[in-house]
Amino acid sequence: MSNTIETFIHAAREGLAQQTAAHAASWHLGEEADWSADLDAGTIAFHFADCITATAPIQVVGTYNLADGSFLWGWDHPSVPEPLSAHAHMAREWGEQQGAEAFTARKVLCSEDQAWSFAAVASRLATANGVYRGPAGSTLVFMTFGTIQLQRKSAEG
Repeated sequence: MSNTIETFIHAAREGLAQQTAAHAASWHLGEEADWSADLDAGTIAFHFADCITATAPIQVVGTYNLADGSFLWGWDHPSVPEPLSAHAHMAREWGEQQGAEAFTARKVLCSEDQAWSFAAVASRLATANGVYRGPAGSTLVFMTFGTIQLQRKSAEG
């Protein structure tokens, strides 16, 4: 990869690290008791032990298969509804412009760290609010998310 591509990816990763640290400090991202995604509604919910739920709109960048070390882009993923693949499409277009084959191949053999780079680039291009990597069995789902809404539920309900 060219220096320009590497520089952009590095900046995207650094920006994502700063966003993630801010989310961890402000609404405790990473301390959630559970999470869920509703692909029909296009939302993610983070559930915390103190009855707080954080929700946000999502886009699916892609999935990383732990069994075979492959990343399947959201822009051509059979489980990703078309409206939730816009950020993945942005990454693909960027990859086409830059000549970065890993961003334009439907399925890429890579490390989990490289999958994080794919998600960071998509997040930066889309000016998303952050990235979440949610485990789903032997697969990791990489999603960008938008503005977080916090809601407290009573302990009874």
